[in-house]
Order: sequence, then structure tokens, then C-alpha cells
Amino acid sequence: MTAFLSRSGDTEQSLADRPPLVEQGERRPIGFWPLLGVAVTATGGPLALAALYAPTIVADASASAGLAMVAAAVVFLVPLVIWLGYVKHVNSEGGLYAFVEAAVGRRIALVQAGFWIFSYVLYLLYTTATIVYDTLPAVSPSIKPAQPWLEIGIPVALAAVMLAGRAATLAVTGLLAIGQLVLVGVLAGVTIAHNSPGGSAFTADAPAGSLAVATAQTSLLYICASLPLFLGGEVARPASVTMRRGLITAYVLTAVGVVAAVAPLAADPAFTRDELPGVAVARVFSGHALAITIGVGVAASIAGVMLVEYLALSRLIHAVTSWRIRRVIGGLAIALVVTAPISLINPDEFYENLLKPSLVALWLSQAMVFLVYPIFVRRRGGRQAPAWTLSVLATAFAVYGIWATLHHVSS
Repeated sequence: MTAFLSRSGDTEQSLADRPPLVEQGERRPIGFWPLLGVAVTATGGPLALAALYAPTIVADASASAGLAMVAAAVVFLVPLVIWLGYVKHVNSEGGLYAFVEAAVGRRIALVQAGFWIFSYVLYLLYTTATIVYDTLPAVSPSIKPAQPWLEIGIPVALAAVMLAGRAATLAVTGLLAIGQLVLVGVLAGVTIAHNSPGGSAFTADAPAGSLAVATAQTSLLYICASLPLFLGGEVARPASVTMRRGLITAYVLTAVGVVAAVAPLAADPAFTRDELPGVAVARVFSGHALAITIGVGVAASIAGVMLVEYLALSRLIHAVTSWRIRRVIGGLAIALVVTAPISLINPDEFYENLLKPSLVALWLSQAMVFLVYPIFVRRRGGRQAPAWTLSVLATAFAVYGIWATLHHVSS
């Protein structure tokens, strides 16, 4: 790869030639369990998927809710397998950027990184509005007087956790992961106990078009599972083993939880039309306390994804610029905190104006990773036919993500 970079005119040291972050300082490597906490929190997060996004998406195909959820999990295996293929050979703070760099050089990788950074910086800026003005009011209308304070307080809290250091961030993501998995399990138990469609939820009873859309849309929801890849320079050796175990375990736990919680809704599809389906199920069958707990948990689940995005952004910007990570974290904190009051002027418009460019940039950045995968495999003497098959399928997945965004389909 060094020779390739020299021929292409890229003279700066590639990420593959740098020592891992844990060898550049005194920080201890991240073991499997802390990484799993990050990966679970990033994959959705699980509670937001199971209680809000997935059941809402499956509404028009609710008769086949279980089949749609299983099919979505299978579809997402394509991009996941590509990421795992890269991870066999490349693990650094550059994450997806490092993958592209290893395949086609730094110049093109910088384009990919630019799209990715643009996407997730916007995501960090606008997502608080969805928590404060969409999610929490659906849990309890009494939250409305506190909305301006929460709009400012959530970014400040995220910045405080990151500024407190990596250990604090990993502790918070670990607690969020455990809490979400417990609540997903409770929600699934309540849903199964009171809505038992049997095997009918896993049959193709819904209209074919609606079933296909529900499957495709739900599969897009798992895309943030790539965020832990940016910790590749800090995980315990062998990094490829630790990272692969973490990503796979988190994905299996999340997918199983989503299927278990959503599939029973085939027996009572009215819940899928609610603003917060998981909260509605808990309120009807278990009571107010669990409903509030699930609702607040969904908000925390969304905020948890934001925290992992913040973590990943700090690593990628460090990889691209060589700025100290503390400096990057501080810069992102300023952007978050300063932007929060601006969003108060018109939260809905602020969210709508940033959502579409953020998602388009995200899918473009992922498409670049998928497109260059066969080149990466060829450079390592791997088989081309499987690589091209995966590349074509994953690129089609990313293109669908762009199409869904441009056509105002929720993703």
C-alpha cells in the first residue's frame, strides 16, 4: 500500500503505517466488554429500534411483522460482512476512512471521510430536537415546559461525558447498553404475553410491496453499527478478533431483540400506528410506570447513539488531521453547545433542513466503502467473485438509502 500511495502522490504517512492509539499514549486497550457496550449502544440503539422505529416502519406490513424484521436483519448482513472483511486486515482510529485508504489511497479516502464527517456532525446538531420535541412529548405532554432547557442540556451532557475522558464515555455507553437490552427484553416479554400471533407473523400475508418496503427500510436502521469501527486503534489485541466479536455479538443481540419485540404486533397492528408503539404496548398491558420507563429509555437510546457518534467523530478527525483527540473533542463540544440555542428558534425547521443532507452524505460515504471493497480484496490476494457480489449488493443498499432519503421515506 505504501508503494501505491507514493505513485498516487500521497506523501503523508498512511494510517496502516501508524502505531495504534494505545501504543501512542498510556491508555489501556479497550477489551471485549467495553467494546460490546459501545457496539450495542450504536446499533440502533436497540430500544429505539424495538419500541419506535421498527414497529412504525412495519405498520403497512404488520400482518408479516416477524418476517419483515427477520428479512431486514438478513439484508443488513451484506454491509456487515464487508465491514468484517476489512477488519481482518485494517483496524485504526480511521474506521471506514482507513478501509478506503487501504484500498485506493488517501486522496479518495479523504473524500469519503469528508462525507462521513459532514453527515455525523449534522446528525449531532439536529438529533436533540427529535428527542425533545418528538419523542419525549409522546411519552408525557408535561415535558413541554422543560423543552428549551433539555434542548440545551442534552448537548451539554454529551459534551461533559466526552470531556470527562474515555473511561467515563465507555462507562456511560456500557450502562446504556445494559439498560436498553433489559428494557428490550421486558418489552418483548410484555408484547409476546399479550399479542401472540404464532407463526402467522412470519408468513408473507402482507402485500408484497409493503413487505419489501418494510424490510428495506428496517435494514437501513442498523447502519450506525459501523460506529465502533473507529475504535479500531484502541481495542485489545488481536484487534481484528476483538472487533469482529464485538460487532457480531452486538448485532445478534439487537436483531433478536427487535424481532422478539416487534413480531407479536402482527396480532394487534393498531399499536404500530401509535407515536411510540413500545410505550403504547407497555401502557395498555403493564401500566403507566413501565410506559414512562420505556419512553425515557427510547430517548436515552437515541442520545446514546449520539454519544457514540461523538466518540467516532473524535477518532476520525484525529486520524485525518493528526490533531490531539482532546482538542477535537473540545471543538465538537463547542459546536454542539453553541448550536443548541440556535435550534430553539424553530426546532422543526432546524431538523428538517439538516436531515436530508446528513442522510445523503451518510449513504454516499458508505457507498464509497462498498464500491472499493473488491480492490481491497484484490490487493490482498482474495477471491474476486464473492467480493464483487458483496460490493454490488451493498452499494445497491446504499443507493436505496439515498433514494429513500430523497423521496421522504423515513429511514
